[in-house]
Formats: sequence, structure tokens, C-alpha cells
Amino acid sequence: MKFSFTIFLISAIFIQVNAQTPSKPIYIPKFDLQGHRGARGLKPENTIPAFLVALDTGVTTLELDLAVTKDKQLVVSHEPWMSAAICSEPDGTPVTAREEKKFNIFQMSYDEVKQFDCGSRGNPKFPEQQKMKVYKPLLSDVIAAVEDHIRNRTQYEVDYNIEIKSSPEGDNKFHPSPQEFSDLAYNLIDQYLPWERVVIQSFDFRVLKYWHEKYPAVRLAALVENTKTVSSNLEQLGFTPSVYSPYFKLISAEDVQYLHQHKVRVIPWTVNETDDIKKMRHMGVDGLITDYPNKAAQLGLGIKRPKN
Repeated sequence: MKFSFTIFLISAIFIQVNAQTPSKPIYIPKFDLQGHRGARGLKPENTIPAFLVALDTGVTTLELDLAVTKDKQLVVSHEPWMSAAICSEPDGTPVTAREEKKFNIFQMSYDEVKQFDCGSRGNPKFPEQQKMKVYKPLLSDVIAAVEDHIRNRTQYEVDYNIEIKSSPEGDNKFHPSPQEFSDLAYNLIDQYLPWERVVIQSFDFRVLKYWHEKYPAVRLAALVENTKTVSSNLEQLGFTPSVYSPYFKLISAEDVQYLHQHKVRVIPWTVNETDDIKKMRHMGVDGLITDYPNKAAQLGLGIKRPKN
């Protein structure tokens, strides 16, 4: 979906990315402020309320995760099961750590998934998070709600940074194969969004290699949480991704410089403290992923909405 609008953006450049519609350019911000799982510090993670509040705080990208149900529906969820940290059974009983993996989303229909409340209990790691009864949404419903919010309220387009959550140990147990999982995602996203607004990310390099070969026009982000060198990780990946996205404590200014020399954007995760946000910005990263986009917005990052 594309909208015509005029808006002032913080540190933005105006470029044209769609050759088929040269009269409808979009704004690509120089610094990419990404709301982690929407805005997990403020609303229940990976839910429509979290994505909408992230839009209102001025993010330029919504970061989210995918799981797959038994009936092949794409659900926005960090774990492929009902997390004991945040979810309750349909009767209101909190899911326990001992039993959480028995509530395997890949073995449940979406109608069953919707019966679990993953917001009323809140999250003890995020005391500012508003408690509310909410279920895990379909990716299609998230996109519809976000695009409607853009059209009727925020009036600017954002990107979607979508993680394919998979691992060799989880194949055909907690999710389909990387190939099937990826094709499900591609086919659905292709119905709803222009690909210039989408990044596919994964820790599973099998996923990234598959997208690179089958869908070479799609931007890819390599998620990293190991202590290998940047060059070692890129060598293992086998190609140069659009984005290198490490745990923020594992990146250095030298790494950023090296990646920029190879024309790779650097977007670390998950940067929540104000001092760390400032440090990453000073280091020259191209963006960051945070549970608290409101904190970043207070530092002048993201999109500044005009006053009514």
C-alpha cells in the first residue's frame, strides 16, 4: 500500500525506490529506529497494541517474529510455544515453565492459539509495560492494522523487519523446514506489502541463504549473537547481507567501520538504556532495535511527528 503525504522527518533523505511508480517516492531515514516486538517495554510484545504505540512514538521500522501453526498460518510470536513468562491458558491458569513447550504453536490451529492470553500478566522484566488481555495475532492482521493506523493517524510509512524463527533442532518439530517456512512468509508478505519496505532477518543462516538464492531482491539481515569476528560470520553466511544485526555488546567502532566499507548497514539489538543508545549512535551504527522507542525518541531519533 502506498500513500501520498508530506511530512518532516528527522535526519531523512528523500529517494525514489519504485521504478514502476516514479511519481510516488518514499522517505528512507538515515537512522533506522526499530521497535523491538513492537514496543515491548510499553505494551505486550508482538501484539497489535505494541505495534501501534511504536508507530506513535516515531519508529521507522517495526521488528517482529514469526511462528507457524498446524494449519499453516503465520503467527507473530517470539517463541514457537506459549511462553511461561507472559501467557495464560484459556481458563486463565498461568502457563508454567515446565509445560510451556507442550503448548507448541506448530501443533495447534490458529483458533486454539487465539484462546491464550499473552498480555494480562504483564512481563516482570518490563514493569512499565501496560497489562492487557491480548492474543498472538496473525501477520496478515498486524499488517492490516498497521497500514490502517498509518493511513488514518501517523501518515508515514514504516518498514517491517520480520524474523524467521527457526533452528536445525526445531525443524518439523516447532516449525516447518526453512524452505517451507520462508515460502509461506514470502507468499503472504507479497500479497500485502511492497518489498522495498521489508527486511527478512534470521539467526538461522540456512534461512538467509535460501532467501538469497530464491528471492535475491529481498533485503536480508544477519542476526548475530556469537563472539566470532564479523569477517568469520560473513564468510559463514557466504554472501554480503544488507544488514548486520548483532547483540549490541558485541559490536565495536572498528566493526562498524569494516561493515560500512563493505556497504553493510549495522543495526544492533536490543538497546534499551539511554546511555547505550547514545553510545551506539556515537559509534556510527545505522539504526538500533529497542524495547523502548520512546527513550530513543527523546534523544531526537526516529520520526518527529508535527504538532497538531
